[in-house]
Amino acid sequence: MTIAVSTVLVLTSLALVLLILLHRGKGGGLSSMFGGGVSSNLSGSSVAEKNLDRITIATGVIWFACIVTLGLLLKTTAGS
Repeated sequence: MTIAVSTVLVLTSLALVLLILLHRGKGGGLSSMFGGGVSSNLSGSSVAEKNLDRITIATGVIWFACIVTLGLLLKTTAGS
């Protein structure tokens, strides 16, 4: 079980790094390299940016759950 949670943790960590780099910051970020810079601003951000935000938040929640689960698994393994 620990190996599975560790694997998911590594995968979500890599995904978070990629997703955060894709976000557009003050200077445009890497998202402008992939066509994210050409978007209409109707309500402050494009649909693609909103979806990127949602995916990043969901990945972050999964990452946090993996951290907590792994901590609990290691605590119960060390205690017995």
